[in-house]
Amino acid sequence: MKTVLLRFMLFVCIVLPAGVSQALTIEIQKGNSDAIPIAVVPFGWTGPKKVPLDVGEIIATDLRRSGYFSPLPKGDLVARPVDAAQVRFENWRALKVENLIVGRMEALPNRQYRIQFQLLDVFNGTQLAGYSIQSSLRDLRRAAHQISDLIFEKLTGVHGAFDTRLAYVTVVKGKHGKPRYRLAISDIDGYNEQIILESGNSILSPAWAPDGSRIAYVSVTPKGPVIHVQNIHTGRSRKLRVFRGLNNAPAWSPDGRKLAVTLSKDGNAEIYVYDLASNTVSRVTRNYAIDTEAAWLPDGKGIIFTSDRGGTPQLYRILFDNAGRPGRAERLTFDGKYNARAAVSPDGKQVAFVNDHRIAVMDLETFRVRVLSETSWDESPSFAPNGSMIIYATQSGRGGVLAAVSVEGRATQKFSVSRGDIREPAWSPFRQRNYQ
Repeated sequence: MKTVLLRFMLFVCIVLPAGVSQALTIEIQKGNSDAIPIAVVPFGWTGPKKVPLDVGEIIATDLRRSGYFSPLPKGDLVARPVDAAQVRFENWRALKVENLIVGRMEALPNRQYRIQFQLLDVFNGTQLAGYSIQSSLRDLRRAAHQISDLIFEKLTGVHGAFDTRLAYVTVVKGKHGKPRYRLAISDIDGYNEQIILESGNSILSPAWAPDGSRIAYVSVTPKGPVIHVQNIHTGRSRKLRVFRGLNNAPAWSPDGRKLAVTLSKDGNAEIYVYDLASNTVSRVTRNYAIDTEAAWLPDGKGIIFTSDRGGTPQLYRILFDNAGRPGRAERLTFDGKYNARAAVSPDGKQVAFVNDHRIAVMDLETFRVRVLSETSWDESPSFAPNGSMIIYATQSGRGGVLAAVSVEGRATQKFSVSRGDIREPAWSPFRQRNYQ
């Protein structure tokens, strides 16, 4: 049992030193040289007091971090219109700006605000989109991210993912220097961090439910690992049925009714499907080797997982028949001695994984592999819900940080805390839109 546990932990866990955690800060490390030039004019303000939030700056930052757009610096703006009627398009054409965003915000009664914006095509002198969003003071940042989503979708045809969240684990020093582990969620730009769990036990493998209301995770207790499901709105936590040995690596089925998990209740680490309604499990893999880290295909008709049945950790795929019975395992990776921790893209066409401690992406039709990261100890990839970026854990000189890279590899950014470590990132599903 000790041997199995040791080999399993080599698959799924990096042990990082403890530190003090605070909200995320983000640094853009590499931009996209082919990014589209765009201008975001500071929004106008009508209200009795100082503007509570720079909505235009949030939008510009979102678009810059996506890697698709290159917003014009504020100092280079030729004018500051707040409405399309005030725009002299020829001035913006001279700057070779392709699109222009103008808008205004006004205070309403009962601490409510209205944000109006217009997305303009500079070369054709036309409006591409215009929306009005009403928001409370508390949700102003979210409203700004939703505007970024609308702009991104209109210009790229891809659903924006700025109004999403991250889950991650940080470590703080408790009494007598003992580590305290925190499961946190925040907005995608690091704001509005919430600690949803703090424990003296290690926390591993947070995974968002498809509806974004629950997170499954593993708590490594003195008696062994235990899988929990926590509602992020109510704070209620459900401990799943505990089996002898390992209880690890939860992954939600696309319908949110089941979890693929790793159990060693029968003496070896195998993959099972846990039915949340009945608290029963059905076995998927049967092999003398370790099978772990399952990731569902988006249609629910199969999984990709890690196994060392070939001598080293590699990715394998199993498809289910119409009755849900698992077929034969097919090996996917052959390049490298360590290929693990699969994450399947939302469209099911690609899988991100750890390739000899770097983040790589495989096309599941051609099996072509591209290495995206340039660091030397990367783990835990997770796709954005629109498939455009991948977030993962890595190491810097100060310890554990998170990094994100565009799927094309042309834009990267780093997420860190001022002191201590951060690990185990998971990108949330899309949130329900609430604008008009």
